[in-house]
Amino acid sequence: MPVDFESYHPTDLPDEDTNGRRILEFLADDPDLGFRPGELAEELNMPKGSVGTTLRRLEQRGFVRHKGEYWAINVEAYDAHTASEIGLHAVAERFEGDYYDQNPDWDDDLPDIDAEARSE
Repeated sequence: MPVDFESYHPTDLPDEDTNGRRILEFLADDPDLGFRPGELAEELNMPKGSVGTTLRRLEQRGFVRHKGEYWAINVEAYDAHTASEIGLHAVAERFEGDYYDQNPDWDDDLPDIDAEARSE
């Protein structure tokens, strides 16, 4: 399905320890270089067929681009999602173990602000 390229925003990064994440992280190390699927398979010790399928899926999500047989990271998409994940991870680490982390039902007794606004 075609999309408006300028307004399209790719979905989240692949999960850690997946072929997709491994390929993205490898390509992100050298964003100016393009690699053939066979080179990626060899570097990452993956079956060549898995690399090709994974690259096509990553391309559909906007994370990689290719010219001919060479594939490279789409830096803008990868950087945006990576920055977002790093920020969320940093916040989670900062507040890990605090009252709200240890009490998952902390918000059960909060007042309903919408109900209060309607009654005024």
